[in-house]
Amino acid sequence: MVKTFGEFLIFMQSMLVRKERLAVLWQRTLDEAILIGIDSVFIVSIVSAFIGAVTCVQIAYNLVNPLIPKSTIGFMVREMTILELAPTITSIVLAGKVGSSIAGGLGTMRITEQVDALEVMGINSASYLVLPKIVAAMLMFPLLVILAMVLSITGGYLAGTLSGAMSAQEYVEGIRSDFVPYNILFALIKSVVFAFLVSAISSYKGYYTRGGALEVGAASTGAVTNSIIAILLADYVLAAVLL
Repeated sequence: MVKTFGEFLIFMQSMLVRKERLAVLWQRTLDEAILIGIDSVFIVSIVSAFIGAVTCVQIAYNLVNPLIPKSTIGFMVREMTILELAPTITSIVLAGKVGSSIAGGLGTMRITEQVDALEVMGINSASYLVLPKIVAAMLMFPLLVILAMVLSITGGYLAGTLSGAMSAQEYVEGIRSDFVPYNILFALIKSVVFAFLVSAISSYKGYYTRGGALEVGAASTGAVTNSIIAILLADYVLAAVLL
């Protein structure tokens, strides 16, 4: 484990030496941002909307005490969404979609010797291939988390009002009560950290793939597994430090 972590740190450091021209990196970052962000909007929208709806329905089901106002449902949906569900669940979903894509793409380039060809041409392959992916992920994850927050709270609103569990006025009153703006900042900090972990770990797994097609598949699986574990560990550390 210590050897692997050391290799990972050296891999991160290699991206920052002999960097490509800024214009080249910017164009590569835009291309990666489309693959990482725009192409993930649909799955993030579906997951977040239904998570918000299910959360609202289940809270309403368990909230049977008549002394507790119905607006508490909206309050709990908002807090759960902002603090945990939107940043963490979205990042786990993206670890499966984006992480496997990054690891599979770099692994395929490695076994077909495209990475070696870049090195022969004098191009720092880590900087050219990996750095734009990490920067794009750190730019797009927070935007996707914001989208997830909005759709999750909206999904809870629709589920709560359409099921008759509460009125629209009670839900809106709940999501507006005792709002702490810092929670939004906390969620965005988490999303940036998760973005770095997913993109860096997946890039490392793909970049150092050796063998054939079977090893590419194993690298993709390992990238997703390790990314999810890293997300959960970082989630606890950030909550303990920043809250």
